[in-house]
Amino acid sequence: MNGMRYLKLFLFLFLIVACKNGRTDSVVNTNQRDSLEVITEFGIPVSEFDVREGTIRRGQFFTNLLTDLGAENADIYALTQAARTVFDLKKMRIGNGYKAYYTMDENPKLAYLVYQDTKSSFVTFGVHDSIFVEIHELNVTVKTRVGEATINSSLWNDCINSGMSPLIANRLSDIYAWTIDFFGLQKGDSFMVVYDEIYAGDELLDIGTIHAAYFRHNGVMYEAHRFVQDESPNYWNEKGENLRKAFLKAPLKFSRISSGFSYARRHPVTRVVRPHTGVDYAAPTGTPVMSIGDGVVIQRAYAGGGGNTVKIRHNSTYSSAYLHLSKFAPGLKVGKRVRQGEVIGYVGSTGLSTGPHLDFRIWQNGKPINPLKMEAPPADPIKKENMEAYRAQLLRSAEIADSVRSVQYLDSLVIKLGAGKSDV
Repeated sequence: MNGMRYLKLFLFLFLIVACKNGRTDSVVNTNQRDSLEVITEFGIPVSEFDVREGTIRRGQFFTNLLTDLGAENADIYALTQAARTVFDLKKMRIGNGYKAYYTMDENPKLAYLVYQDTKSSFVTFGVHDSIFVEIHELNVTVKTRVGEATINSSLWNDCINSGMSPLIANRLSDIYAWTIDFFGLQKGDSFMVVYDEIYAGDELLDIGTIHAAYFRHNGVMYEAHRFVQDESPNYWNEKGENLRKAFLKAPLKFSRISSGFSYARRHPVTRVVRPHTGVDYAAPTGTPVMSIGDGVVIQRAYAGGGGNTVKIRHNSTYSSAYLHLSKFAPGLKVGKRVRQGEVIGYVGSTGLSTGPHLDFRIWQNGKPINPLKMEAPPADPIKKENMEAYRAQLLRSAEIADSVRSVQYLDSLVIKLGAGKSDV
């Protein structure tokens, strides 16, 4: 016991001396755990469902939330009745988060809704196998972690290989959705993320707040710092510029580009050379397709060779279209206003198509443009009166990252040396 204490003391002193000498070590998150075959959150097996996140909006009540999520009227009524003696639906607060879990099949259906009331309390609404409403009060602990990884195969796999939950990949893709094209990640790109893990005992419940992220892509560093402005949390770069832009970089996650924008492409079905004024994303049937920006649906129909098509007018300048969908999102109709990131349909192969993919198109002032080269204007930056507080938060984030990395590094050395000692 004393030997291990002295070992930790020696390593701590060694680390301090190394820092004073200006040494920097490439540190990978060493919070390694036995990998689980099934990743769960809130007791629900994530791998079996398509998980979509959101927050309660102003004027959004339980019934119209479920309607927007595609729940059937009979299920909405049954859940409302079941909640009467369990949870007051009127207490759902604006800005609180929720997760919707959908079945992963040709006809996705809402299976569960988890509403996060507080960090230690959440309400589960079940419609999958049976109708139920459960409220859980948990003794939770929040641990701040620093994760680092280099891209070798995919963002998802490299998170796992570096000891992080793959849920980090989803969160990073959301944070950088307007800044980095995650379909164009290169081998050797790297990132560091400062984030919270929420535990109940030894069980990881969820990934909490991401405080800061640093993503190096194509030799350029993209910083993301969480800051609350006007009661709304968002992410800004080191200059105080909002990472959120008018349009998402891509209308779906984790796919690949199978065909680019061209004025002379040989059609894979007709074999005729003609313009292809869009970008094809190859993805499995049923993959959710999102609107790249706020707008109004101006077309929802079967459009000949384009198959099931949705067209959205974003403003007087831009409109976008989504072709070959397997099906439309529940409740989608012409005239409906949609929000950026809202699911409008699902990848398919309807119309003239050789396989499941999304044909994505954008028009600027009525003329087709290459979606991969479009530059969208950013949202509002940090206000002048908030800059001092923002810069102070950036310093705190850096200090937290250094402190956590030091502890993780020290723990990893103790583990390695302890293992080496046992081998002697």
